[in-house]
Amino acid sequence: MRVGRLLQERLVRLHVTLLFLLGCSSGATPSTPPPASEDASDAQLAIDAAIDSGADDSASARTCDADCPLVTGGTFARKYAVVDGGVIAEAAPASVTAFALDKYEVTVGRFRAFVAAWKGGWAPSSGAGKHVHVVGGGLANVLGGIETGWEPSDDAAIAPTDEHLACESLATWTPSAGAGESSPINCVNWWEARAFCIWAGGFLPSEAEWEYAAAGGGEQRAFPWGAVAPGSENTYAIYDCNYPLGSGTCLGGAAPVGTATLGVGRWGQLDLAGNVNEWTLDSFGDYATPCADCARISSNGDSSFRVTRGGYFSVDAEYILPTSRSTAPPASRSACLGFRCAYAP
Repeated sequence: MRVGRLLQERLVRLHVTLLFLLGCSSGATPSTPPPASEDASDAQLAIDAAIDSGADDSASARTCDADCPLVTGGTFARKYAVVDGGVIAEAAPASVTAFALDKYEVTVGRFRAFVAAWKGGWAPSSGAGKHVHVVGGGLANVLGGIETGWEPSDDAAIAPTDEHLACESLATWTPSAGAGESSPINCVNWWEARAFCIWAGGFLPSEAEWEYAAAGGGEQRAFPWGAVAPGSENTYAIYDCNYPLGSGTCLGGAAPVGTATLGVGRWGQLDLAGNVNEWTLDSFGDYATPCADCARISSNGDSSFRVTRGGYFSVDAEYILPTSRSTAPPASRSACLGFRCAYAP
């Protein structure tokens, strides 16, 4: 791994990768996943609980189903490079208020309960999913105004059917609960990711919030866990087609969440580098400064490309850096794409 050289190249430009709907998977048949930590009976209990709980997207009804450590607020540079242990080329400062963030990417098992609720008629309430805990009751929209939350006109974009969730050969979804319940859900579009987070009592994290957590805030780390190169043993990150055998063949696609146990970030999150790219709230554009609890929020029905973060199982090291940005149309379904949720602290 020529990590030092790759980091130096980032001094002159920030890599922005375009993630297309097709071409994520290798086309290889996925290997049999390891046994899941949540078995089929546990998944069915979660589905039953979701149905019994009714259509309620308030934070008190269903908050943080998974472990979600607190990310303390602060200020950091959204553009930076780490060379020889030092942080240089800092630019585009931003500040974020404290928030909680899922320790893991949302799993198939968690998403299965959401699908059951959706089939039962659940949909987000108008205006849901805002950052109500920040000053002003919502994020500052760099395009004007403040965050307005969910628009009911977008309900039709939520369609997590078996067909849609089996978008590629490396899709993790199965029509019934099985051994892959602890794998990250993929093949989910932007609206479904946002709706899930609302259903779970939270919100889709802004790009600034996501990068702040991955960078370790003001520590501005080379990788979420620190300066150690990720290697090829799947201990720090699932990337570069190393999972499951370190062979570079992408036989396994995404790994069960938390597989790369040494890749823990400053506040306890795992898989902030690699495994699956993660949807954020923002539409793609130049960074706005100053940025205090800000986001670039297009009209919900807008097809503008959304920012995805973290890289995924087949990209190389430069694309799993905290500063690396990718984009995808909001309707995209890809085995590369998943998400995690944020919550009020």
